[in-house]
Amino acid sequence: MKQKEFIATVLPYKDTLYRIAKRLLVSKDEAEDAVQEVFLKLWKGKNKMKDYRSSQAFAITMTKNYCLDRLKSKQAGNLKIVHTNFQNRDNLEKQVEANDGVSIVFKIMETLPEQQKIILQLRDVEQFEFSEIAQMLESNETAVRVNLSRARKTVREQLIKQYNYGVS
Repeated sequence: MKQKEFIATVLPYKDTLYRIAKRLLVSKDEAEDAVQEVFLKLWKGKNKMKDYRSSQAFAITMTKNYCLDRLKSKQAGNLKIVHTNFQNRDNLEKQVEANDGVSIVFKIMETLPEQQKIILQLRDVEQFEFSEIAQMLESNETAVRVNLSRARKTVREQLIKQYNYGVS
């Protein structure tokens, strides 16, 4: 595989890989480093990419595994999920309310098990199909659906608890 073919194959996934890395790691810098490392590993194994059915699924799996390894490493003892991308520009009240709601959802997502966090990100944010997620996570569709259902239920219950606090 030549450089132009590699770029044409892998570069379209850059934003998706970055969003997944940012979801799992603490900062933009960490996420950018993760994507760069994954691209380097993909380049080193560029001749093996033809062996995979979906190069995108392979790249996402590599990114997920790299990020989880970073989180488990001793260097990353202080890393946690952070997200600040959502903004509503209609007016200040709506923007503040939307940011509060989104930040509450992302704080709740921090408490989810890693598998549920990743599945929620891939399905609800990245809009992947269940079969694609199952392939990326080396799981089956039923397990993906169950984990997604549990994650959504937990988020929903925690949101209800949060918004009903002090209301009888």
